[in-house]
Amino acid sequence: MKTKFLLGALAAVLSAGSAFAQSAGSIVVYGGGVQIRPQVDSGDLTAPSLPGTKIGVKNASQFVGGVTYYWTDNISIDLPISLGPFKHDVVGAGAIDGVGKLGTVKALPITLLGQYRFGEANSVFRPFIGAGLTYGYFYKPKATATLSGITGGTPANPTLLSMKSRFGPTVELGAAYNVTRDWSASLSVTKTFLKTTGSLSTGQTIETTLDPVSIKLGIGYRF
Repeated sequence: MKTKFLLGALAAVLSAGSAFAQSAGSIVVYGGGVQIRPQVDSGDLTAPSLPGTKIGVKNASQFVGGVTYYWTDNISIDLPISLGPFKHDVVGAGAIDGVGKLGTVKALPITLLGQYRFGEANSVFRPFIGAGLTYGYFYKPKATATLSGITGGTPANPTLLSMKSRFGPTVELGAAYNVTRDWSASLSVTKTFLKTTGSLSTGQTIETTLDPVSIKLGIGYRF
């Protein structure tokens, strides 16, 4: 009899553990990691560089946190917070493919998303979709001697690099798994439609579509 009572009590606790884990008024604070994968479509660096002189931008990873507020049982607002900048290598492509690293740039994406979560508030597994806006803030670009070499720079007067910060729309697809009443895990993929302009101290510019895809894995706690 005691065994049956304990099993029944445990089942009730586990059932309650997943109940209302993502319900209206809940605030979930999470932490995890993100990898940003730019899907680069580069224009040509303006004259006097060779036609077809393009760039590529490498992937970068970083630890992130964030806060999700459940406005209703199905609608939430998510604010990811990067714990540091993403450092991307800028490399040669097109006519200069193979020359190696041209520079680095630090990126700090600032994103706000509205999300719709499918299923009931007490569901253990809840897929979701989202949409919002990202501000891609680029700062502290550093050029290499390679970039100076192909653009006429010298050790005394090296070529300098800058990249313009821009806004872009973001879409999201993901899912959350409620481990207990308060703890959850989530995996999401976002795509941001983002273009930027790179500028050199030589007066040359290059228009580049970045359109990064971001993969985020997080562990959250509900307050």
